[in-house]
Amino acid sequence: MRYDTVQIRRRRSSLWFLLPVVFNILGGIVAYFVIRDDDPKKARSCLLLGIVLAAIPILLFAIPILIGITILPHFIPHIPMQHMNYV
Repeated sequence: MRYDTVQIRRRRSSLWFLLPVVFNILGGIVAYFVIRDDDPKKARSCLLLGIVLAAIPILLFAIPILIGITILPHFIPHIPMQHMNYV
């Protein structure tokens, strides 16, 4: 007689999404490994949420800095420093 193993999957609470919201990538990784066997779709969503929430501040600061470094020198007029006496 052969018995097939049936893996029972249960739905996990949506409160698991608070972990990546609060701790970004680290929270997403923890949530993924804790709930991946019970609810793989929610586990993957938690991981992606952690990655996205970690990437947003990087993009908000890195892109303007990179654009500012390349564009800013072309828009600031050069003011000659004449008659500057150094003490």
